[in-house]
Amino acid sequence: MLHPRARTMLTLSAPAILIGVAASLLMLLILKVAALLQALLWRVLPATLGISDTASWWAVIILTLAGVATGLVIRYAPGHAGPDPATEPLIGAPLPLYSLPGLGLALVICLAGGVSLGPEHPIMAINIALAVSLGARIMPKVNGLDWTILAAAGTIGALFGTPVAAALIFSQTLYDSKDTPLWDRLFAPLMAAAAGALTTQMFVTPHFALPVAPYTKMQLLDIVSGSIVAIIAIAVGMVGVWVLPRLHHMLHQLRHPVLILGAGGLLLGLLACTGGDITLFRGLEQMRELAQNPALGPDDFLRFALVKLAALVVATASGFRGGRIFPAVFIGASLGLMLHAHVPAVPAAITLSCAVLGMVLVVSRDGWLSLFMAAAVVPNLNLLPLLCIIMLPAWLLLAGKPLLAIVRR
Repeated sequence: MLHPRARTMLTLSAPAILIGVAASLLMLLILKVAALLQALLWRVLPATLGISDTASWWAVIILTLAGVATGLVIRYAPGHAGPDPATEPLIGAPLPLYSLPGLGLALVICLAGGVSLGPEHPIMAINIALAVSLGARIMPKVNGLDWTILAAAGTIGALFGTPVAAALIFSQTLYDSKDTPLWDRLFAPLMAAAAGALTTQMFVTPHFALPVAPYTKMQLLDIVSGSIVAIIAIAVGMVGVWVLPRLHHMLHQLRHPVLILGAGGLLLGLLACTGGDITLFRGLEQMRELAQNPALGPDDFLRFALVKLAALVVATASGFRGGRIFPAVFIGASLGLMLHAHVPAVPAAITLSCAVLGMVLVVSRDGWLSLFMAAAVVPNLNLLPLLCIIMLPAWLLLAGKPLLAIVRR
């Protein structure tokens, strides 16, 4: 009774749901372990030793030790804890299974130690490797690319708590056949993403939205204002793009990963002395602190944005295992709050969403992901036409420009 296309989709539906659930549970487990270690390092241990929570030198010690520990893992773990995320796309080729324990340990150290990176790249790599390996054993007729897509979709859904981001990202890559409709190819990945998102929501609810005044009606002047905001964010982000390969080359003159990451951790600790605790970690929880603290002014927001950008560049250049999207959202949000504080006539909804759009575009060069993150930070349907228009000059400005990544030679 079912069309062959429907039978194909049905065959992959059960594995897609299982992969989505497993991707979310594994992500939650890693984040929970990292949170427990973070509490030990940043609250329990200082309190036990009688150290003040505001002691900036403690951050220098912890981040330097986090760099040394990560360097030891990369040097001695099988597979060297996977490839350097600075040289890899978000969705890459499957890693060998023996490299996954080291990669997971390096990620936990990064998240707990306060490094300015998110969890997305290592978690994506772990889930893809497991899905491809297990899928080849259970359903050998399904090719590895399909397992990679399902694992990536499930992970994206789990990370953001919604399948929308996965649907947007894969809509531009899966439609390569005139005979197979796009939604046929999206069916299984969307189920994996939905299963991952629902599983995440059963335990935690990812909060990206910031409390800003509602944006009720678009005006022509808002397009100009939003474009200027996006261009400013892109200009700031491109400074990091220019610095990254030079700093990467400089740090890697040290040769040994313990020395490279130890030096990187020390630099991150010194940056934390300038930016404070709010510029540490992946930035999601800290981003809400920015918007809810009435004592902060435009100079504070600019300082946080620049320090976070510097920390992101240092962490990426050093080889810490982590992703760059979450810190980019923090930088964009901080820039957006700074611009609104300087020009209150421009609604905060515009400055926030357009700054996040520009910064994520610099880091990911993915239009759909940039639009999604901007809409997630300021969830307002009235903003979507504005963001789509502003995306055009922003995309033209970045066309042909390098990414915030290291190009292998």
